[in-house]
Amino acid sequence: MHIDALDLNLLRLFDAVYRARSVSRAAEALGLTQPAASHGLGRLRLLLKDALFTRTPGGVAPTPRAERLATAVQSALGQLEEALSEPDRFEPSDSRKTFRIHMSDIGEGRFLPMLMARLGELAPGVRLETLPLSPDEIVPALDSGRVDFAFGFLPKVRDTQRLQLLKDRYIVLLRKGHPFTRARRSGQALLASLQRLEYVAVRTHAETLRILQLLNLEDRVRLTTEHFMVLPAIVRATDLAVVMPRNIARGFAEEGGYTIVEPAFPLRDFAVALHWSKRFEADPANRWLRGVILDLFAEK
Repeated sequence: MHIDALDLNLLRLFDAVYRARSVSRAAEALGLTQPAASHGLGRLRLLLKDALFTRTPGGVAPTPRAERLATAVQSALGQLEEALSEPDRFEPSDSRKTFRIHMSDIGEGRFLPMLMARLGELAPGVRLETLPLSPDEIVPALDSGRVDFAFGFLPKVRDTQRLQLLKDRYIVLLRKGHPFTRARRSGQALLASLQRLEYVAVRTHAETLRILQLLNLEDRVRLTTEHFMVLPAIVRATDLAVVMPRNIARGFAEEGGYTIVEPAFPLRDFAVALHWSKRFEADPANRWLRGVILDLFAEK
């Protein structure tokens, strides 16, 4: 069935019957007569070639096709209602909007605690969802509204609106008391000595893998994981080293049990930015959350 053949009112009727489990109660909720509701339901059955609901004592029960359809219909109607009722201004203290953000697991650890604390003060009803995407998915997702923002070091993401939040660099994190730290080295001597270490690599963070490749350290990788946040426990319990952002490593080091080494390896300097779509540049909610994020994280 093509969507052009579908009347939006039929979806509202379907949703009402699904929720009420009764054609008569659905008709009453929508301000329709029961014959009109039955006629509309009959039209939808013909279009979808499915009974949708079967009679039961005291009402109706959805068919398997109706059960599958209900989730999509409720989501679509909810989004449409939200869009139509959206005011020209965004009132954070009253809003129950959900913002969706592309963010890696390491970004979640770095940014979400402070951001959620601030939202609790300013907009207690606002919700966040993180949605990690591959680099080639980010721009289409921003432009379509599938996600509202993308956080991170995203060198392959172009054609977005963006603001730099902070500068960072990649370092090597080791456990405290690691034998490697007993000798003082710098410059080329420190770079060369990295060949003595064994590493844990993170599959989803391409830049750290690239650094290991440029230093010919791929053969020294003993463990490959999917996420960064498992690394502190691994590093503390072993002699493995990890290449990771200094800002994150400092947080681990402050807790004790870790040592940071800063070789001058290639590609070590990078910038974390906030990305969004030009389509939503003037959107009140988008503009408001941008301001909150910049206030929290942009380097002064």
